Amino acid sequence: MTFKRLAIFAAFSVFFLYAGLILALLYFYQEGLVLKTLFSDRTLYSIRLSLFAATVSTAISVIVAIPSAYALSRFQFRGKRIIDTMLELPMIVSPAALGAMLLIFFSNPVGIWIQESGLQFVFGINGVILAQFVTTAGIAVRLVKAAMDEIPARYEEVARSLGATPAQAFITITMPLCKRGVLAAVILTWAKALGEFGATITIAGSMAMKTETLPVAIFMRLSGADIEGTVALILILVAIGMGALYAVRLISAREFHA
Repeated sequence: MTFKRLAIFAAFSVFFLYAGLILALLYFYQEGLVLKTLFSDRTLYSIRLSLFAATVSTAISVIVAIPSAYALSRFQFRGKRIIDTMLELPMIVSPAALGAMLLIFFSNPVGIWIQESGLQFVFGINGVILAQFVTTAGIAVRLVKAAMDEIPARYEEVARSLGATPAQAFITITMPLCKRGVLAAVILTWAKALGEFGATITIAGSMAMKTETLPVAIFMRLSGADIEGTVALILILVAIGMGALYAVRLISAREFHA
């Protein structure tokens, strides 16, 4: 077997692993139940909450990630290595642990004061958004930084030598050149936020029609031994996530070829 065939075989092996898991769901698939579950008030609310929270948390993550990634990519400053290392926290600490850290924070005097000031995070929609932001912010910074690292810094230096300010060089040179990488970061961050479970259920709970996102709804169905309902919700979540990712990739490909 040639190296090329071995590499292709490995790629197909990973594909069939995940495809097999999805196909296994069809054993419990009931078309009528899927439609009934999809159009129930509880599921529709979970879908709306999941899409809303994932979009808001992704927007905040990317807004923070772009300047943060630029600083880590272009500048040398004291504490850079510590900050760069801390970005790995969401990847080395489980989401449930991050949710517990948030819950503990809101149990100390500062957190209690924030709660009493009118910003309800514990067992509230704001908690869902915060949980998703905490689990995706570091990943978003890392992905955007990887995109910016591919753009040679000398392009900005040339622009500044021609009279552009650092901000103008960033806006007119760096961002247009790395827009595809930033778009990929947005997509992956959104997909990660959409499927976030551990931190969300820890700080926001699992209250139906209030803080129950799709992943939380899947867990609640499974904990009630409702296998068919669990399968229906999983298929809905997979369809939304994969559909969005595929659609955006098609748009990106068309823009690239254009």
